[in-house]
Amino acid sequence: LYVRLVGEAVAEYRGDAGAAVPDVRVELPVDAHLPHDYVPHERLRLEMYKKLAAVVDEAQLADIEAELVDRYGAPPEPARNLLEVARLRTVARAAGIGDISLQGNHVRFGPLELPESQQLRLQRLYPGSIIKHTLNTILVPKPMTARVAGRPLRDREVLTWAGDVIRSVVMDNVGQAARVATART
Repeated sequence: LYVRLVGEAVAEYRGDAGAAVPDVRVELPVDAHLPHDYVPHERLRLEMYKKLAAVVDEAQLADIEAELVDRYGAPPEPARNLLEVARLRTVARAAGIGDISLQGNHVRFGPLELPESQQLRLQRLYPGSIIKHTLNTILVPKPMTARVAGRPLRDREVLTWAGDVIRSVVMDNVGQAARVATART
């Protein structure tokens, strides 16, 4: 983050600041990092974090994943989670979402302005969701493994769930909405 901020400040000072990729904040219960025993050198870890933070599409993410496998072998669970966080950021960025975070018993997505059809789909697919028009956010009940006595989803499960929410509600992916609806029954 520090390297990116300094780079942006220098580029802005010189006047060569290009179109910056909008940042997407993801604060979910995920153990996502590059372990020291997987990428042993700090400089290489920082370089890989920087590449992952700048990912804009699935093809670029696939290239980074292939580079990780080629240089360091099969990624351990925390590194795979980090790749999934980058994947979720690309989906959120495409939908215009800048913040996905845990807020009490809900997951907040914002900023969002949902038309009525998407509001109805949100309520049908994710009952108990709250739409905060003044804040341009939605609060979707935190995903659980079971409706009764379930535990909260973590790691790749919660990232996949968040991607499903975005695709099925915000991006009007009808196929994804149908999969979500059938999975709930």
